[in-house]
Amino acid sequence: MTAPVLQGRRALVTGSVSGLGFAIAARLAEEGADVVLHGLVSPREGQVKVDRLSEQTGRRVIFDGTDLADPNGIERMVERIRAGFGDPDILVNNAVVRHFHAIEDFPGTDWERSMAVNVNAAFHLIRLTLAAMKAKGWGRIVNLSSIYGSRGAAERIDYVTSKTALLGITRAVAIETAETGVTCNAVCPGSVLSEPIAEKIAAIARHEGVAEAEAQRAYIRKRHPTGRFVEAENVGALIAFLCGPHSADLTGATLPMDGGWHVA
Repeated sequence: MTAPVLQGRRALVTGSVSGLGFAIAARLAEEGADVVLHGLVSPREGQVKVDRLSEQTGRRVIFDGTDLADPNGIERMVERIRAGFGDPDILVNNAVVRHFHAIEDFPGTDWERSMAVNVNAAFHLIRLTLAAMKAKGWGRIVNLSSIYGSRGAAERIDYVTSKTALLGITRAVAIETAETGVTCNAVCPGSVLSEPIAEKIAAIARHEGVAEAEAQRAYIRKRHPTGRFVEAENVGALIAFLCGPHSADLTGATLPMDGGWHVA
């Protein structure tokens, strides 16, 4: 029996206690990686997620609840992980904050927090983990951008701007690490049926007086030519591939998984 392709690797996935982030962490663990789960939940809730994933996969899993808007907190987070878990070989920058305001009504504090979590945290985490990856001659960095990294949207200036910025970070890091054994790529999902999207669709259904199933079909058909939502597990599988041995020559790429939205 062959060993799992990521056995012996350690992965840090930000924003991973639920939804897409948890699906990504779960797939990496299934492929053999030990995993740091991260999110703004209580230690008790975080431990529940740790126990669930560890039981499912047999991998070592720990939790960290650092607020990524705090650069000093990020430094302490990396120090804790290094001391108690080991340097991450895999970094997935998935954590995201988003707000919905017209530009002229956009609170400055909301903007600053979005940039801190969505962009600055990715920079700091790469900065703080890259040296160890280079020293090993192996590392994988994956930045979760979005379809909105390449198109605009009303009342989402923080999300559009930050997801576009992650593509720039990806290109810059890929060039700097090209001869080191470290790769850096970006994945751009379309619409995943997350809890916030489900709540949005429910609100649309109530406003229009239609069934939620009908509102859901209308919502996704406006976006994905496939007529279905992107499965979080499929995004996890793509990221696991990017972290595996067959992706050594793939770096600096922007990979869409959006049901054909980007070409529609």
